[in-house]
Amino acid sequence: MDVHAKLAEIRSSITDARAMPMSTSAVINRAELLAAVDELDGLLRNALGESDRVLADRDAVLQRARTEAADIVAAAEQERSTMVADHDVVAESQQAADELRRETDDYVDERLATFELTLTRTLEAVQRGRERLHHRSALDFGAARDTDDIVLPDHRS
Repeated sequence: MDVHAKLAEIRSSITDARAMPMSTSAVINRAELLAAVDELDGLLRNALGESDRVLADRDAVLQRARTEAADIVAAAEQERSTMVADHDVVAESQQAADELRRETDDYVDERLATFELTLTRTLEAVQRGRERLHHRSALDFGAARDTDDIVLPDHRS
């Protein structure tokens, strides 16, 4: 089960909970809901762990790309220095190095865009979960209670 499915399950539990008469409060099985929240916590930890792994992968990809680009540039410079007289070969080597740099930049940009999307979706899921928990917590503590429904006894008699 993923984070979104678990959040939907929690929402359904809250929505389907038996309403208290003359109140916006509901009866919810605390143990079941806490177990669902604990499971959601585990799912979020896994998602964040995956994000950390993607970040680590990104750093490794960037390092490999930099190393490969540096190797290519060094090779191109060495070849250029041995063939200084031949301008066509030098221009071709520089063009190949530039093309490889562009390809490397495109690849790294694509990986970063994917990572950004994953982080954005995860962050949105976390924010929605926190809003739902905040809303539920307000209901549990009576913060959303309608005071017009409360009838106080008359002590004047």
